Amino acid sequence: PPLPLVVLDPGHGGKDPGAIGVSGTYEKHVALAAAQELQRQLMRAGRCRVALTRGRDVFIPLQDRVAIAQRQGARLFMSLHADALADPGVRGASVYTLSDTASDAQTAALARRENSADRFGGPSFRDMPPAIASILGSLVRQETRSGSVRIARNVVGSLGSGVGLLTHPSRHAGFMVLRAADIPSVLVEMGFMSNPQDEAALRRPDHRARVARCAARSR
Repeated sequence: PPLPLVVLDPGHGGKDPGAIGVSGTYEKHVALAAAQELQRQLMRAGRCRVALTRGRDVFIPLQDRVAIAQRQGARLFMSLHADALADPGVRGASVYTLSDTASDAQTAALARRENSADRFGGPSFRDMPPAIASILGSLVRQETRSGSVRIARNVVGSLGSGVGLLTHPSRHAGFMVLRAADIPSVLVEMGFMSNPQDEAALRRPDHRARVARCAARSR
């Protein structure tokens, strides 16, 4: 049987630069470089296939990123980011899962910035009565979220051994890019462009390689 497919999603791209660091670094460039490094490490390990939602500097709407993973039958969707916060003193990596409510105000603000106005629906169950389709959809979402939380816990544990972590690094909110109801999905904030130390670290290939090693080890 084919190896399981992991879809990596470098955040932002094209006309959307994402966060802009204190020295001018674009989040979209850091996210792509980190995703390509993680792809190399995962493929070298040979335990899975890996695809990217974008392999160049191009804009892709959030709902299309989710659709790419679903069309290809992904077993895991991981979105990579390096956002910005109002407080430049906040630094460290963190991992987010989908939830109807945010774990804290800071995470809620991050989700609002990342989200678009578009909504992406869950899996469709054709030729079924609406009541049964609703029950099946709810079961799929519940199972997927449980898998997402388990993966996020593993990623946080692995990042903690090699990369500095944000206080309370396991968080959740209504991130639109995580709304693949049938695929376990996590969003990894590798650090914050608003913090000078995080931005300087993420500009370095050796630091991005360390982040990738931690993420690859967490599977």
